[in-house]
Amino acid sequence: MLREYGLDNKYVTTDDDTVYQLLSKRALERPDELIAQFKDPQTNQWVDVMAGEMLAQVRSVAKGLMAIGARPGTMVAIYSATSYEWGVMDFACASIGAVSVPIYETDSQKQADSIITEVQPAIAFGGDENHTHTLERIAEQVKCLRHVFNFENGALEALIDYGESVSEDELDAAIGRVRADDLLTIVFTSGSTGKPKGAMLSHRNFTHIVKNGYEILPEMLYDAPNRLLLFLPLAHCFARYIQYVAIGGYGVVGYVPDAKHLLADLRGFKPTYLLGVPRVFEKVYNAASQKAGAGIRGHIFANAVDHFVSWSKMMSEHKHPGPMMRIKHSFYMSTVASSFRSALGPNLRYLACGGAPINPDLVHFFNGIDDITFIQGYGMTETAAPMIVNWQKANRVGSVGRPGPGMAVRTADDGEIEVKGPNVFLGYYKNPELTDEVLEPSGWLHTGDLGYIDDDGFLYITGRKKDLIITAGGKNVSPAPLESAISECPIVSHVVVVGDNKPFIGAVVTLDEEMTRSWLDNQGMPTNLSMDDLAHSDGVHAFIQQYVDKANANVSRAESVRKFIVLPSDFSIEEGTLTPSQKVVRPKVLSTYSELIDAELYAPKNAARPVPVSMQIIESTSETVKKASQAVQHTAETVTPKVRQAFDNVQERFEELQQHGRSDEASSAKPEHGASTTTNSDSSEQNTKEQ
Repeated sequence: MLREYGLDNKYVTTDDDTVYQLLSKRALERPDELIAQFKDPQTNQWVDVMAGEMLAQVRSVAKGLMAIGARPGTMVAIYSATSYEWGVMDFACASIGAVSVPIYETDSQKQADSIITEVQPAIAFGGDENHTHTLERIAEQVKCLRHVFNFENGALEALIDYGESVSEDELDAAIGRVRADDLLTIVFTSGSTGKPKGAMLSHRNFTHIVKNGYEILPEMLYDAPNRLLLFLPLAHCFARYIQYVAIGGYGVVGYVPDAKHLLADLRGFKPTYLLGVPRVFEKVYNAASQKAGAGIRGHIFANAVDHFVSWSKMMSEHKHPGPMMRIKHSFYMSTVASSFRSALGPNLRYLACGGAPINPDLVHFFNGIDDITFIQGYGMTETAAPMIVNWQKANRVGSVGRPGPGMAVRTADDGEIEVKGPNVFLGYYKNPELTDEVLEPSGWLHTGDLGYIDDDGFLYITGRKKDLIITAGGKNVSPAPLESAISECPIVSHVVVVGDNKPFIGAVVTLDEEMTRSWLDNQGMPTNLSMDDLAHSDGVHAFIQQYVDKANANVSRAESVRKFIVLPSDFSIEEGTLTPSQKVVRPKVLSTYSELIDAELYAPKNAARPVPVSMQIIESTSETVKKASQAVQHTAETVTPKVRQAFDNVQERFEELQQHGRSDEASSAKPEHGASTTTNSDSSEQNTKEQ
């Protein structure tokens, strides 16, 4: 395996490569070309916008911003769902050097207030009446916020009227002063590991990966015609980046506020590629699985899944399928795959995923369908979104790809991934100390993620450095692979693996209510149960247990999930357990459910019962073993790999003995009927003891 891998630039950005130039260059070359569409709120019909028309609107709005006092460096807050107006405002701010500060439309008044108080914007835009009223209330306290507009109530038109006093020459002069390394935006991180931080990103941070993205994924991102259905929040870097890609190439952006009507929007807009987080693609797959049901159709669907996974693996290994497999492929393409194609739209060619790990078999399933390519990538707010990606001609399932041109990746001694390139951010707003913690003077950025690089330069993510669980027995466990495998269960919405400083690994599971009730219906079971009853249902637990067992099959016993609990409600943005980009906020989950976790997963059973003799012996020697392990660890650097392996085996065996002792203690007790479930591996051990 490699420790470092990087590539030379394919396109070298210049000082003139600003975000505004992405739009202006295309619009001046092809003014009559379709560039954007959005839905009319009255008719629900798609409205066409030509490139020249969008450019003219952006310039008029930019003049309006100048008329009300916007200058280079002026902060402009945008508190709105994704919309065409959001896109126009983004380019207008970029054109004159104003700094856009996006706020997720799902953020509370407290969260919006925190951002606005920190950046002190002079101008703000709300997406609708509710967001605008929130901004107006904040403006009463933040005196620098002098202008508040409402996109739904003619914000762009009002600015265009203001801008009539600004000449074209004045606007062109302002545009000419903006350079590639100027500050473009301050994007606050989602806060999945702590308080949100304002990442300062320049024009070059984005334009570098836009221009070089065209080089490595030309068919998907550049060649006409390409159509992007943009439902991800533009407050997220990934959405901002892909908007710039489509506008700067020959694409058409379809602006929709969310994914609530995704299937209908897909059929209406007919995109050529689709971007989403793993949960989006899991829902598409799970919906198809549930629709197939449990009868003959369900059997055919399950066989089709196995076939497409196998087909994709064969193609990736450049193997040639035999006649029988080709016949199967034709059959499954005309049956199962056709329903997927009809749901996703006839023009769809690429699926792109980022933001969190996704199960490789799910990727293989989609890749196994003819004319669909699944692209995984990796990035973060601090890298203006995609830093590493699978290429059109170099796509390796399971990896997040290779660095883009002009970028590099390396792994530290502890496995932490570090990246470098022109897209790495300028630093955290008003927080140089935190900037220095993650960004080295040499330009290397510490990501906080763990992984490895194979011999061909492909990066594999294994988990988060801060998420690493260390059990009471000293076993280091990365929760991400376990969570990914359990999340494959169609009725599961989210999984958080726990066990830091605990005797074994456990999991907290939430249900997808719609999928759970659909599954119950297919099984001929009652569907009118409350969510609390569903969380305690033996049938639900047994179904989830199958996926827990699959997850456990890939790890050692010390790393396996021994028990799980099912919550009666899902994680949410409102309670702070989900970020606006749908990432689980692990620290918040752990703090919110700490008492439940301790009571249901780790509370000792029958505490009043005398401790078995076998357990007494084990416990009496635990301190001695612990001291011995510490002594061995002091000399670990000098021993051979075989010796180290032998010690690890002994340590794991000791952990098993400890757990066996605890199982003996509880073997005569009846299991509680509650929201917790003990895995089959524990049950089988108990049965063996009783025999």
